[in-house]
Amino acid sequence: MTIFNKPPFSISEHISQWIGRGLLIPDPARAHRYLSVISYYRLSAYTLPFQVGSPEHHFRAGTTFEAVLDLYIFDRRLRLLILDAIERIEVALRARMTNVLAEHHGSHAYFKKEIFDTRYNHDWLIRQIRRKCDDSQAETFIKHYRAKYTDPELPPIWMVMEILTFKEVSVLFSQLRLKKDKQAIASFWGLPDTVLKSWFRALSDLRNICAHHARTWNREFGSRPVLPRKIPSPWPDFSRPLADSRIDPARRLYLFLTVIETLLKKINPGSTWHKRLFDLLQSHPKVSRAHMGMPEDWAEAPFWRLS
Repeated sequence: MTIFNKPPFSISEHISQWIGRGLLIPDPARAHRYLSVISYYRLSAYTLPFQVGSPEHHFRAGTTFEAVLDLYIFDRRLRLLILDAIERIEVALRARMTNVLAEHHGSHAYFKKEIFDTRYNHDWLIRQIRRKCDDSQAETFIKHYRAKYTDPELPPIWMVMEILTFKEVSVLFSQLRLKKDKQAIASFWGLPDTVLKSWFRALSDLRNICAHHARTWNREFGSRPVLPRKIPSPWPDFSRPLADSRIDPARRLYLFLTVIETLLKKINPGSTWHKRLFDLLQSHPKVSRAHMGMPEDWAEAPFWRLS
């Protein structure tokens, strides 16, 4: 086992190291200000595409600090754009779950263990809901219910669905046992419930990545959406080779962006989210599309309604 013995560097030492490796930093004081609020370790992840790949981490000739910073800023703006879209998808899923389960099984549908898969830990769900309701920082509507009503002890599903996390809601959807429930929820999007199960889980993971300010550009995702057997029309062609043939588009962000746009079109046919995505990419022309699993001419696909 190798023992970690790297000494910590000051910001100035990190900057000197970068300069020694060939990164052009004409204004070290400005770089110092950025590293004091971003951190070397976070920003260094965005230097990797500019390096030649040697163990010494030398930069390609002409690489500037501004190019690294621009890539970081792009990824930050991309995360915010993704979070904005996922919020609308998450809220829509909560609404579908609430409306369908309340209509089919009553105000406290989640109490009914029989509507969930037998492998689902229903007791965990009830404990989780009770814990959230007992929290001193619980939502006002939860406190109001518990102050006014004693039976049932826990609030109705339309309140509960608002205090669960997106991850918990997506798992709840995936663990529904009755086909009529799953199909009624999925029918809004016109997709099989098996496909949406994968999509919501993948988006909940992507949401957490964005919320924790982690990199989305040039990332391989472990949890990723499945491709439907019957591809929606029109849809981008994910079998097309990318500028970098080593990149598997099924593991990159472009598939997630396509899924997001597909779901948003059903929630709001007049959504301009796809145009905001286009504008963001246009404002950062040097960012590699291939590292997102995206072809260079992605905007020409009829799916995106941009040409």
